[in-house]
Parts: sequence; C-alpha cells; structure tokens
Amino acid sequence: MLEANLRKELVIQTENRVGLLAEMARLLSEMGINILAVTVETKDGGATIRLIPDAQLYARDALREAGFPVEEREVVILNLHNRRPGFLCRVVEALAREEIDIEDLYTTASEGNPKRLVVFTCSNNGKAAIMLRGH
Repeated sequence: MLEANLRKELVIQTENRVGLLAEMARLLSEMGINILAVTVETKDGGATIRLIPDAQLYARDALREAGFPVEEREVVILNLHNRRPGFLCRVVEALAREEIDIEDLYTTASEGNPKRLVVFTCSNNGKAAIMLRGH
C-alpha cells in the first residue's frame, strides 16, 4: 500500500542571487525546521525555489517575515519503496491510465535508503492521491 497524501509546497519566486538558498536554509535550520525536499530553477535572472518543510506553517511565516515572497501550492507526496526497479514506472502508468496529466514532478532517493520521496502536481491532485492509496 502506498502512502499518498496531499500537502502544501512552499514556492518562492524572486530575483536570483548568490547565497539565496543558503539564506533560506539557515533561517529554517535555526528554527529547527527540516527541509524534506527542495528544487531550485533559475532563468533570466530569476529563481523559483520549491520546498517541502516538515513544519509548513512555521516555515511559510518565517520566510515571509524575512521578506521572501512565499506562495503555497497543493502537491501530492508519495513515499515509495526504493528496493525494486520499476515502482515509479507503475505509479506514473497508473496515473496515465486514469488520464491524469503530471504537470511537475521531482523525487529523491539514495542507494542506502529503502524509501523514496516523490512530489508532484497533476491535473487532479485529489483523485491521484486517493487512487494511489489503493496501490
């Protein structure tokens, strides 16, 4: 059985500069907030940082108080077993069979860890989370 949950991701879109992510990471670290997943994209002088903290409301408020333009968006979070090849393949194929379009996806995995965290948004987050819980 998959762990599939809806959660809020913090999205910061701002001007890119050296040390931007370090500043955010230090702020959250000093508050005792762990970053479970993060992705950074830079383009044309701007930066988009998406992160999943373990204390979403505290992190959101702290980042806003520090002057970062924080938005929230709903994402689906999956905890997958990283033991066998093909598990992610089965998940995305199941979504495709239900005509659920993946819009954005990132994942983490390490060789020694049996779990993988998958974060995604799609054309119907609620339906995807419910459907995947049955797998």
